[in-house]
Amino acid sequence: MASEDVKTSETAVSTIVNLAEEAKLAREGVKAPSYAILSICKSLVAGGVAGGVSRTAVAPLERLKILLQVQNPHSIKYNGTIQGLKYIWGTEGLRGLFKGNGTNCARIVPNSAVKFFSYEQASKGILYMYQQQTGNEDAQLTPLLRLGAGACAGIIAMSATYPMDMVRGRLTVQTESSPYQYRGMFHALSTVLREEGPRALYKGWLPSVIGVIPYVGLNFAVYESLKDWLIKSRPLGLVNDSELSVTTRLACGAAAGTVGQTVAYPLDVIRRRMQMVGWKDAASVVTGDGRNRATLEYTGMIDAFRKTVRHEGFGALYKGLVPNSVKVVPSIAIAFVTYEMVKDILGVEIRISD
Repeated sequence: MASEDVKTSETAVSTIVNLAEEAKLAREGVKAPSYAILSICKSLVAGGVAGGVSRTAVAPLERLKILLQVQNPHSIKYNGTIQGLKYIWGTEGLRGLFKGNGTNCARIVPNSAVKFFSYEQASKGILYMYQQQTGNEDAQLTPLLRLGAGACAGIIAMSATYPMDMVRGRLTVQTESSPYQYRGMFHALSTVLREEGPRALYKGWLPSVIGVIPYVGLNFAVYESLKDWLIKSRPLGLVNDSELSVTTRLACGAAAGTVGQTVAYPLDVIRRRMQMVGWKDAASVVTGDGRNRATLEYTGMIDAFRKTVRHEGFGALYKGLVPNSVKVVPSIAIAFVTYEMVKDILGVEIRISD
């Protein structure tokens, strides 16, 4: 009898334990999706803040770069970084230095959010496949794999926000004396759709995608690889308790931005020029407010490369490189560090890749 009581008690205890475990699993099952959504939102917010802060900090240089890229060599108004900034200040004032920044932020905030989030997810997926292929669960991403993850992230982010980038380019090159003014981002979008059709919103998309592969890919690959190398080798006492200082991380971001933008810059020039095609007042804007009008027509990316080099020389592919370098180095550095700091504040894992 006592034996039966013991068995009954054991059965009851086992049942209670099983029920408790099932209840725990059920609770976790309910919490998991909401936690995952919250984590995604935090990651997107961190990426968006990083993009907005970094681009606003260098907005005057961004506008000057685009103006240098598209101006006609026979009617030069912007001749270098300092002179160009002074000219914009003198003719358009403070607002002129930040013209197009609102549209740029409206584009870069979602672009940056999608880019950083896509990189995290691509890194996890690529790392999982790499670990499965090698049979080593402790394997880490190599620089080449990081390059691939960054390229995927860049393509996704660029494609998702490209129409806004296209109209931002047109808004940026307008001056007070331009014959036709886009009143803002939405007016520019609707005008391009009405006058040129939906395909016009993706003019220059191909060189943009080709350029974003080395640009974003190298940014992430160089930044992450430099960080890993510094943490492992600990040169010059730059690492304390496996953590890099803000200054060191800024330096890593600056190096990443320098490498990426130098490789991809000619494609950025071609992209901007192709974005001007089809705009009926582009010739006036680009060639100096109506003087020496020139035909702005390219049949494609290769044709744009050929005509640019033939008429202006190989150096034209690097027009605006100096202000772009001055802009990109701090911009990329600020973006990476801001992203990690915001994620840290929001309580999200701050490593960009596993």
